[in-house]
Amino acid sequence: MLIHSTIQIAMMAVPRDEEPLLQLSSISSESELEIVEKYEEETPTASHAFAEESKNAKPGDKGASQIEHGTAEVRDLGWNDEVCNIPNPVVGSLDNEELWTLIRRFDKQVFHVKRLKRPPLGQLDLNIAEEEEFSPEKLRAQLERFYMVVLVSVFSLWKHIVRLRSWKEYQRTSLFLAVYTVAWLLDLLIPTMVVFAIVLILSDRARMACFPPAPPALIDAKSGGVQKPAAGVLASKDSVTGAPEKHEGEAVEQEAHNFVTTISAIIVSTAVAKQPQADEDDESASADPAQIIEEANDAKDRAAGEEPAVEHDRTKKPVSDAVWAKARPTLRLVANFIDTWERLGNALNPTAPFHIHQQKVFLALLMLMVLFGSYWTSSYMAAKGNYPRWVKYVELCNTILKGVPTNAQLTITLLRAGESNSAPLPPPPFSDVPPPVVSDITAGQDLDRLAATSEEIEAAIKPELTPEEIEEHDKEDQKNHKKSHRLMNLLRGTAKGGVRAAFTADKAKAKAGARQAKNRLGVVKDTVSSPATGPIQFPARYKGKKGHAYITTTATTPAIGWTANIENAKPAWIVAIGEITELTKVGGLGWKSKMIVGWATGNEIVDGLVIKADDGRELHLTAVMMRDQLFNRLISIGSQMWEMW
Repeated sequence: MLIHSTIQIAMMAVPRDEEPLLQLSSISSESELEIVEKYEEETPTASHAFAEESKNAKPGDKGASQIEHGTAEVRDLGWNDEVCNIPNPVVGSLDNEELWTLIRRFDKQVFHVKRLKRPPLGQLDLNIAEEEEFSPEKLRAQLERFYMVVLVSVFSLWKHIVRLRSWKEYQRTSLFLAVYTVAWLLDLLIPTMVVFAIVLILSDRARMACFPPAPPALIDAKSGGVQKPAAGVLASKDSVTGAPEKHEGEAVEQEAHNFVTTISAIIVSTAVAKQPQADEDDESASADPAQIIEEANDAKDRAAGEEPAVEHDRTKKPVSDAVWAKARPTLRLVANFIDTWERLGNALNPTAPFHIHQQKVFLALLMLMVLFGSYWTSSYMAAKGNYPRWVKYVELCNTILKGVPTNAQLTITLLRAGESNSAPLPPPPFSDVPPPVVSDITAGQDLDRLAATSEEIEAAIKPELTPEEIEEHDKEDQKNHKKSHRLMNLLRGTAKGGVRAAFTADKAKAKAGARQAKNRLGVVKDTVSSPATGPIQFPARYKGKKGHAYITTTATTPAIGWTANIENAKPAWIVAIGEITELTKVGGLGWKSKMIVGWATGNEIVDGLVIKADDGRELHLTAVMMRDQLFNRLISIGSQMWEMW
């Protein structure tokens, strides 16, 4: 069945004192869109179902995105507003800072999805594909995620153990010791530990009482007492260093970035036996990063009087091939481990619209079975009954943790909840102003149980330097930096001139029809403030031409289109969102070119998005402002199911 489809776009500005509903005007199209085969249900997964159910939450549990606004038009919840003007909460029972942390990390983790034809076994889509392709960029993203999800949790757990062992909080330590001693004397250690686990699973208050929270950066890893955080101030409560942050979660994200960067620097330094240098440009004539390291290593061997490996070492290729062959399953293993860790965390601390108590009760019942089984199962029986290949046949995400989301699945559910009510969630705020070096306003609260005086806590959480001293220190650093980097500034100026010349040449090449040159037009963001974008209109280029991508959900068939002329608003192409089979985030430049351009100009590189449709069309949008937000809207609209690649 064929229909004429329309795509509608925002054309009128909304005054501040009026309800922010985007007024739409119709754009007719000569093209025809085929309605794709719909699923039998509007909610093929639990994620879609929860998103729909969120509209029926109790009035007190609703956020701004869940409140009915009486029309089918898209409601702008403050996509281009200051943080203070965005309603809080946007999603019920979840503070905006927590929501933005989820979305920020979602944007870094998910950048290539393909449509699923059948509902997944675990009731939730956006799982990692079995045939996921390996890339160093994905490995870096997973390692950063490993730091934020696993290492920070283990770090906090270790600080709790240190506090218990220190005897500084003697009442709590005495109680733990007494219970352990009695259980050991009665030979009831396993049942006692299982019962304790059940209590912790079911009761948040029990967790708070047994393990009273304290910022992990404030606890000394050896003595269990209070220490000055590594950052010199306690400005964030959930980070390892206590570093300042403008919004919740940013300190941990920066720590994860530096963690992976340091590991990479060590590996490269080890390979070439020197400090890592900046890499070359990423055009086709440039060397591959792996090749650069190999050639640098061979050069080091020659300098040391050794024979170069490439000519005489027959182990090089087999070893290299074996390592790269294992790279993909290793990445898969790391990702699955982190997914399971996130699911366990979301089972113990569920976020609406997912059920608050259902999974806790289920986990407690499983632990109860373990408790009963411990009375009749000996260690010999447990060892003999452990089938060696049981993991291959039973996956936690499809059994014990079935229906429990990872953070990515939780985020897409929240995004879908906003879309189901025509109120897309506003993106996380961003500014290039550094966070103030001041203590967190709640840093000294609820620390009465720590074995430290108020003076000791105050000394630990306050900055080492006053704001005036910090400003003077920064000025001195900048002064010294300028003195010692005059040559570098000269090189940067020369490189900047070369970059400008290259992009000027690209304009000429683009006019001549060069595809790569067209794709590079407009990717360097100028210093002039960009026009307001989203949630419907997204400035983007197509085949080098300036224009806008538009999303409409009010037409017969939700669709995305692109037009070069806002006045006439006649789209060059339209794709029904239900016809999209694959979405891929792509870079505006190759990673080496991006490094050079970013270093020379100091400007942001605007990335692109590739859209593949059922009819075989592959539409490459370049220089897409708010690319992540456009991507998030496309995967959140409708009943499509996705898989990460």
